[in-house]
Amino acid sequence: MNIVTFNPFRTIGIPGIKYVKPEHMFEEREKIDEADVCLFPENWQVNSLVYGMKKKIFPSIQSIQLGFNKIEVTRGLWSVVPEHVPKTVILGRNHDNINRVFAEFPFPFVAKEIRNSMGKGVFLIENHKQFNEYAENNPYFYVQEYLPIDRDLRICFVGDEVIAAYWRINDRNTFRTNVAQGARISFEDIPEEAIDLVRRTARALGVNHAGFDLVSAGGKFYFLEFNTLFGNQGFQQLGVSVEQHIYKYLKDTMES
Repeated sequence: MNIVTFNPFRTIGIPGIKYVKPEHMFEEREKIDEADVCLFPENWQVNSLVYGMKKKIFPSIQSIQLGFNKIEVTRGLWSVVPEHVPKTVILGRNHDNINRVFAEFPFPFVAKEIRNSMGKGVFLIENHKQFNEYAENNPYFYVQEYLPIDRDLRICFVGDEVIAAYWRINDRNTFRTNVAQGARISFEDIPEEAIDLVRRTARALGVNHAGFDLVSAGGKFYFLEFNTLFGNQGFQQLGVSVEQHIYKYLKDTMES
């Protein structure tokens, strides 16, 4: 199997790999033409690879385009599991929409930058001044109800299966539960209901490489987001090789 990767750090150990820098994609067209599959293209490459060059890519086009930012993630989730999405509004910045947010969301609520990760760009809004500061710096509002939690659940779906699941618990700051923000990982008591929900949702969306973040509130699981490029801290502790799962999935799909 001939494979081109645009991200060598996420494909270490996969055999048959040739590396092409994303910005050299058109200059190294011959390598791409010879490839059976192209791995980890950037969002801007996807349309040319899939529609122009007719290449098979991994992650899937759905994974990359839906996972591009929080707006696309949320709209994708609304389309298949709206009952598992916290109350959320996505609005352009103007005075009327600022008033709408204040009318619809009691304090505290959450405001997020549409493209950020590792717990950055997420704000707990407790008063008008804090939201006005957020509004000044963001042309689009992504506002969500605040769910009181002490942990969240990261479930990683690769290929067609869940390959890892773990709680992220931040004993110092329950608002941000990202490992990058100091959370610890726990593999105990992972609810099968949440794993089933992720499996169904990923398959419904055509997503084949993503880390889904969920919380439990009021006896129900809610998606916060999913990330196409997710961290590997949990895999390191479990001794799981994401690359081996990717290679097996590619081989299976090529042979079928």
